[in-house]
Amino acid sequence: MKLEELRREFPLTKEYIYLNHAATSPLPGRTRAAMTRFIEARRFVGRAREEYETLDQDLRQTLGQLINASPEEISLVQNTAEGLNIAAHAIPFQPGDNVIFCDMEYPANVYPWLNLERRGVEARIVPHREGGLAVDDLEAHVDQRTRVVAASSVEFLTGFRNDLRSIGELCKARDIYFVVDGIQSLGAIPLDVRECQIDLLSCGGPKWLMGPCGQGFLFCRRELIEEMRPAYAGAESVVDFLNFRDYDLTFLPDARRFELGTSNLVGMVGLLASVNLLLEVGIEEIQRWTLHLTDVLIDDLQQRGYQIASCLRPEHRSAIISFTTPDVQADYDKLIAHKVIVALRENYIRVSPHCYNTEEEVLRVGQVLDGRDER
Repeated sequence: MKLEELRREFPLTKEYIYLNHAATSPLPGRTRAAMTRFIEARRFVGRAREEYETLDQDLRQTLGQLINASPEEISLVQNTAEGLNIAAHAIPFQPGDNVIFCDMEYPANVYPWLNLERRGVEARIVPHREGGLAVDDLEAHVDQRTRVVAASSVEFLTGFRNDLRSIGELCKARDIYFVVDGIQSLGAIPLDVRECQIDLLSCGGPKWLMGPCGQGFLFCRRELIEEMRPAYAGAESVVDFLNFRDYDLTFLPDARRFELGTSNLVGMVGLLASVNLLLEVGIEEIQRWTLHLTDVLIDDLQQRGYQIASCLRPEHRSAIISFTTPDVQADYDKLIAHKVIVALRENYIRVSPHCYNTEEEVLRVGQVLDGRDER
């Protein structure tokens, strides 16, 4: 798909330069159309039920294709935090066990583990190195009671891409569950849960997947599903659930055991449309283009004298670049006033372009900051 064709999916480009996909992405045109069509079909419930009969299966299949998983390993959840909480309470912890994560993690991948302290589970926080989790530092914190290592595929603040393959190998060798927050990479960076030996992965839809808010998914490796004990049970979590008054609390043998009841159908429609678009463009191609755009951005910012906070080593690069300025708040406000949409995170300006952005758009960041309004 050519860039010009892709940009037509995002009419906001006519008015804004949107470089904030690490926060929330705009919905592609085809996604908005698919969701609208579903809502219209819901006026006739029977017709909608028939037309969207395979929606559940189609979405699980597509999400599985995205991460090299089977549909049976995909549970549909509301957001990343819900999936991580499901994982935290399903893993068979014992008092005295510990879980390890980096001090750069977003709170969604921190609080579910801190919440286990009331069950006697210790949280061990590893200081970051260059903005992410170094495998050597992780190994120094692991002991015989380490039950879980939790890591983001990409850190939200610095854009540091963690070495998931090496972390997965360490966890596999030590018989430790490896849990990943994938929301800052899926849709922009290829990820293979088999290759990285990931046990559980949670991801919401509205960032790099360009889906609607309120729809995400949880991956659970098939070999582990039976040992996972859901903290909650609903009408659709169990076998033979249509036999309503045969109260048999036998959980489903696949990842659907983590689902409780009525699904967010319009969210599922939207996420399916968005992920299909990204797969059509190609995740490897998206990674190539977004890294090129951030190369252009980094070079321009450095020439202008701005300090890049993100790690610049190629193996840890992502589509997120954070940098500092003499007056971060004022410079952020200036960018927003010029309709260049970025994020202010702590003391950094964070820029995160996606597949439809252009070189000219990322160069506008430095132009605006230096007072050159050339548009």
